[in-house]
Amino acid sequence: MESMAKKKVRPRRSFTAEFKAEIVGLCRRGDRSVGQVAKDFDLTETAVRGWVRQAEVDAGDRNGLTSGEREELAVLRRENRRLREDVEVLKRATAFFATETR
Repeated sequence: MESMAKKKVRPRRSFTAEFKAEIVGLCRRGDRSVGQVAKDFDLTETAVRGWVRQAEVDAGDRNGLTSGEREELAVLRRENRRLREDVEVLKRATAFFATETR
């Protein structure tokens, strides 16, 4: 097992919406495959395919959550988690004060 070459871990990169749109445009033109575009720009094929898929959803060509809906869902989930934590704190405080007043 030690003779197997370990993959070099690539640091996580972030890309602008404009860059992603440009890459998606190159893929949609059809003169190059998704794999070739990914290779030319030193991107992972999986990431490029995800960008193309999300662009299709946003355009209404594919079923799924649009980028705006995904963002709203994330915000609502964060808010829901915070509210649940608040309720838990209030429950503990109520229990504490209920035992203290007896």
